[in-house]
Order: sequence, then structure tokens, then C-alpha cells
Amino acid sequence: MDYPIGEYYCKLDAKGRLLLPSSFKEQLGDALGAGFVLRPGLFEICLDVYGRDDWRKLQEKLGKLNPFKKENQMMMRRINAGARLVEMDGSGRLQIPKDLVEKCGLVKEVVITSLPDRMQIWGKEQMEQSNAQMTDEEFADMLEDRLGNIDFE
Repeated sequence: MDYPIGEYYCKLDAKGRLLLPSSFKEQLGDALGAGFVLRPGLFEICLDVYGRDDWRKLQEKLGKLNPFKKENQMMMRRINAGARLVEMDGSGRLQIPKDLVEKCGLVKEVVITSLPDRMQIWGKEQMEQSNAQMTDEEFADMLEDRLGNIDFE
């Protein structure tokens, strides 16, 4: 699935409904009708949002792990904990379950951003705090370290 480009600042209403911007919905196209899987972020306080096909791919990868290893069972259970299938309503809103809203500290102002294999929904303050953990210089050093020796031809 191709996820939208950029960051989108949105409002979450008191009932946990997120109205998605029209440009965001246009980029998602037909994927809107298939629904999404939401799960709490693995490493940060946010929501991971997978298209159904990408969630299925993740599950296929997990299914290749040896189920007779305790660590694998624990990992699969933790990755799937809190996952919910959600669909767009008739008004173009995404209903985020109350327990996920609370667990991820989502309030009125949220930010949606994309990664190569999923999107994330952040509380605006949580995203700012997460971004502040790394300076621009540290980020530049990381880019050079991780990508500097790759030939992009």
C-alpha cells in the first residue's frame, strides 16, 4: 500500500472520531474502503495504522516464527495486543476505540505521519517530545552512518 506523503494535523472529537483531510483521503484512494488495523506503537506512545494488506504481510512474517519457542509466542502476542480493525464511517471519519485513545494519550490535536510500511497517529505533544529527543546534528550523523555508504543507482 502507498501511504500518504507528509504530516497531517487533524482534530479528534470527544467520541474518538478522527476526520481525515481530503488530500490525505485522496492519496489513500481505494484503500479507504478496505479498512485499517490500529495497534499501540511498539516503541513510542502512538498508534500504528496498517492497511489490511500490510497487516496481513506482518502476520505472515510472524507466522514463520517457530511457535514452540516461548519468546516467539510472547513476541507475537505483544505485537497483536490491542490490535483493532477499523473502517471509515459515512462521513469520512476514522473511529478510534476509546481504550486506544486513552493508551496513546490522544487528545484533540493529533498528527498523522507515514512510514514505509504503515502510518502513525500521534498526540501533537507526544510527537513534539519524541522529535525533540534527537537534535538536527544527531539526525544528520545517523543519516550519514546508516545511508552514507549506500549506492542509490
